[in-house]
Amino acid sequence: MAMASSCSSTITSGGGRFVLGFFTPPGSTGTTSFNYYIGIWYDKISAITPVWVANRATPVTDTTASELKISDDGNLIILNQFKSIIWSTNVTTIRSSNSTIVAVILDTGNLQLRDESNSSLIFWQSFDHPTDTWLPGAKIGFNKLTSTPQRLTSWKNKVDPSPGLFTLQSDPTGATSQYFLFWNLSKEYWASGIWDGHVFTSIPEMSWRGIVNFAFINNTEESYFIYAPKDPNLKIRFVFDYESGQMLVLTWMENTQSWMLCWAICGSCGVERPFVAAIAGLLAVAPGVTE
Repeated sequence: MAMASSCSSTITSGGGRFVLGFFTPPGSTGTTSFNYYIGIWYDKISAITPVWVANRATPVTDTTASELKISDDGNLIILNQFKSIIWSTNVTTIRSSNSTIVAVILDTGNLQLRDESNSSLIFWQSFDHPTDTWLPGAKIGFNKLTSTPQRLTSWKNKVDPSPGLFTLQSDPTGATSQYFLFWNLSKEYWASGIWDGHVFTSIPEMSWRGIVNFAFINNTEESYFIYAPKDPNLKIRFVFDYESGQMLVLTWMENTQSWMLCWAICGSCGVERPFVAAIAGLLAVAPGVTE
């Protein structure tokens, strides 16, 4: 399958919703030098909005000699201008399979490394390795088989997508259904409370669903939280604010060609007791948004 072989080429999902390729952070405009990253962003949106970054801590600077490719061992890799591997999916089980490997960007924004003839045989996917953005259909949870939590981590700043100070994850022990916000992976500054079957106890406002449906799944292999917009055409995303540590919920407004804030989860990490800023919980609908 054709890959993004240079900074000038991209791959678009089948329905034209998302793009995979090299990009520079939107805040880099006006600077004299650029760092380039492999990422995923919305297609057909005037404001470049990255939702996932592969080499977030290891940018490339050469616009012509770097490339994204499937290596001989089946992994997806990024090579810099010196042909050194700076990022890899690093899957070891591919070597033991007889699969023909392809990389596919889906209309959900999920990048999959999978078997060409059997799309259900997935070796790696970006939804399992989120950066600062939580998209509809992606899981944020805890893998009970590997004792591994999934995390959302903020950007360092507006021009640097490397991991910042703020992290959202499920209970790192796997003992409860709670979700936490951490500063520097050490100081907890917000907790969701336990899932009671309908809502998280610290967010009773979840009983009113607004424009999205939420679900918490708990089985023998994993526990996770997932959401989906009631309108499948609605462009919505949860994203960390790298300055405040708030989790922002944004929807794209065609009439203004801009992202509108719907909700803000939690306040700054300087607040000792957790609270929900702007609009309590996950649920209040901002003016101009309809169900």
